[in-house]
Amino acid sequence: MKVRIKEKIIESGLWLSAMATILTTIAIIWVLLSQSFVFFKHVSIIEFLTETEWTPLFSIKKYGILPLLTGTISTTLVAILVALPLGITIAIYLSEYAPKIIRNLFKPALEILAAVPTVVYGFFALTVVTPFLKNIFPEISTFNALSAGLVMGIMIIPMVSSLSEDALRAVPNSLREAAFGMGSTRLQTSFKVLVPAASSGIIVSVILAISRAIGETMIVAIAAGQQPNLTLNPLETVETITAFIVQVSLGDVPHGSIEYQTIFAAGLMLFLFTFILNNISHYLKEKFQEKYE
Repeated sequence: MKVRIKEKIIESGLWLSAMATILTTIAIIWVLLSQSFVFFKHVSIIEFLTETEWTPLFSIKKYGILPLLTGTISTTLVAILVALPLGITIAIYLSEYAPKIIRNLFKPALEILAAVPTVVYGFFALTVVTPFLKNIFPEISTFNALSAGLVMGIMIIPMVSSLSEDALRAVPNSLREAAFGMGSTRLQTSFKVLVPAASSGIIVSVILAISRAIGETMIVAIAAGQQPNLTLNPLETVETITAFIVQVSLGDVPHGSIEYQTIFAAGLMLFLFTFILNNISHYLKEKFQEKYE
């Protein structure tokens, strides 16, 4: 009888934990939708999605989200171009090549990157990476998407490498032994057998890293600038959705004004962006799992 009571208590606690997560998500969605509805009563959705200028804080107000979207996309693309090859290469090395003692030392050391405050990354991008890039690209702006994207890529390497390494190590040893038995080298086995077999986990790690890069705030606010430009040129100053939200949230804009409501509309767009990516991640994971089962 006591055992059953304990199990019921534990079951109830688990259910409450799950419900707390669901209710929190619902509350966030409700706040975004309700506040965005107020914004869209004054601004047309078509203007919001198609207008090429974003100047809600200027005297001549334009409410086109496209400049913020292109700024977010450009910094994210640079970050993924850095994190994807490096992260997967590190994962393959740790999983298939590194001795156990090296793996036990290297993996925790790599994950320290994830513990560094993002504001530190932002100042590193502004004071170290940008001056270095000026030697290569003299025309680059002081605040630019390339510097912010490179440092964001470094920041998300642990996410890609750690999750990808876990996926590679989960591949059954029978596949490795079969590949070696057919005369494959370790390199061929790694890239032609193990990476395809672990592709669902690797793809999930990449998409989660993309979501992390899209939602990054401090690095882009410090290093990319706060000038919304409709451009994908990484050498120019851009403003991302998260950087704009920080700018408006500093307190200079009157609470409840249409300018203040823009942060909820921008936040809703960011939420939809990451929601779509997470669903793509889940779909690809299921698809590749079915393929290799």
